[in-house]
Amino acid sequence: MASKTKIPSKPPSLFFGTLGFLDLIYQSIVREVRTQSGSATFGILKEVGQITMFMAFFYVLYIFMGRSVAIRGDFMMYLLTGIVLMLTHMRAIGSVRSASNATSAIMQHAPMTVILSILANALAGLYLQFVAVAFVVLVLWIFGMNLEVDRPSGLVLPVFFSWASGISIGLLFMVATPLAPGFFNAFGSMYLRLQMITSGKFIPAAYMPSALVVYFAWNPLFHTIDQARQATFINYSSDVTSMSYPIWFTVVALLLGLMGEFWSRKNLSKSKHGLK
Repeated sequence: MASKTKIPSKPPSLFFGTLGFLDLIYQSIVREVRTQSGSATFGILKEVGQITMFMAFFYVLYIFMGRSVAIRGDFMMYLLTGIVLMLTHMRAIGSVRSASNATSAIMQHAPMTVILSILANALAGLYLQFVAVAFVVLVLWIFGMNLEVDRPSGLVLPVFFSWASGISIGLLFMVATPLAPGFFNAFGSMYLRLQMITSGKFIPAAYMPSALVVYFAWNPLFHTIDQARQATFINYSSDVTSMSYPIWFTVVALLLGLMGEFWSRKNLSKSKHGLK
């Protein structure tokens, strides 16, 4: 009896392949939200509580310090433009740092890849952050706060690159941590604490002495927060910062992170499983 010839199946088209990848991202985002917070509702409430806590802390701090360093305009918008972008940046770093890397056990499952894990973690964090910010803004609006923005379109790039620069930095930490876990875990914690000072949310960049700006200008968040405040307040302008720095910072850090991830996937994963 003649043996049957197995006809190879056709690979999926680009369209269906893209749909399949998007479905994998969606399922991974749902998994990450449930893993990080137990449920989406609890995760959103947690983010709302964090934003509220920071706003209350800085509001009390400015009462004791005085508002001479604040921009003339709605004070809640001044707090929001600093706190929300800082938390978005820090949330993106934490999400990507906790993503599965090349040595994680889940990478043995065929559909899962490191890039998929990074995207799922980053988008899950962004989703929780976005809904929480929308809820806080809605509550402030209900209580009669004047939440006007001079140029809403001008907020798009600062918000996006606050998040994207956090992803690129988190990717660098994720790649480097397996090489020296103790050092890079401590360095990552120190970097996050530095954001409390060097992000520029306390003092607008235009009001800083030029000798002090050099200690802040390395931070992409310093530029995005200042650019967001220029878009928000009609009476504030600054030539100290620009959007070109966080854009190029994100591109370079992302390329270095992807190169490091490719190297670790080829080397660290092999050494873990004893392969030559």
